[in-house]
Amino acid sequence: MFVTRFAPSPTGLLHLGHAVSALTAARAAEAAGGRFLLRIEDIDRTRCRPEFEEAIYEDLAWLGLEWETPVRRQSEHLDDYGRALRQLIERGLVYRCFKTRAEILDDITRAPHLAPDGPDGPAFIGAPLDPGEERTLLEAGAPFAWRLSIERARAALGARFEDLTIEVESLDGACRETIAADPGMFGDVVLGRKDSGTSYHLASTHDDAAQGVTHVIRGEDLAPAAHLHRLLQALFGWPAPIYRHHPLVTDASGRRLAKRDRAATLRAIREQGERPDALSALARFYRRPQLRSEG
Repeated sequence: MFVTRFAPSPTGLLHLGHAVSALTAARAAEAAGGRFLLRIEDIDRTRCRPEFEEAIYEDLAWLGLEWETPVRRQSEHLDDYGRALRQLIERGLVYRCFKTRAEILDDITRAPHLAPDGPDGPAFIGAPLDPGEERTLLEAGAPFAWRLSIERARAALGARFEDLTIEVESLDGACRETIAADPGMFGDVVLGRKDSGTSYHLASTHDDAAQGVTHVIRGEDLAPAAHLHRLLQALFGWPAPIYRHHPLVTDASGRRLAKRDRAATLRAIREQGERPDALSALARFYRRPQLRSEG
């Protein structure tokens, strides 16, 4: 059965871009006779707020959307993500990285040839510390991040690493192509931290598997993430969903919308007297058949 989801983070009010994403996913599930899920990705304890979560439900209801209950809230499943991370620790696929962001940028600057070209620029590749040095830092309570070693992941999968592929569909589902996955572009990505436990990448792929998501439908800005998520799915033995990516909604200057753009929030649009059917029409406009590059 076709299963998709809309997975916002309650760190601000939803805007027009979120509406397009939610409507696109919901209409795809409806057309396929499938299921549409709502997931609240609230693992960012410093930015997520209950009032923003309530606003999500209010905005989506105004759009006329319906979703299954109970809604999965990631903050209620931190132990699940912790167990997944421990599997990688026990397999020796992640390591503690004590470097600050400034130190990482300095490392990349000094040896740019060692940094793969990632979605946001050069990506960091590191290595575990000497056990004695690591023990000293741990005893001192130094903060650290758990990074996935791309080289150890490559070794663990063997030939399967080079054979990883991603199934990409057009928004209407009429066209599909298989592309090669390139998770190495991310370098040694952070999957967890000493104080926060998990990351978006680990929690999102875990939940897609746990909820039986068959189609991930989201903005094209997240297309590169599919490459990394495909690697995590392979490492854990999780099923690989099909991906669809819709164009982003931009402002008059061509800049993508963000939660700080108050005029474009669904609450502001609603208060201006706009009708939700106008936004549904916009979402239909974005259901273009062409396939787009995964990056």
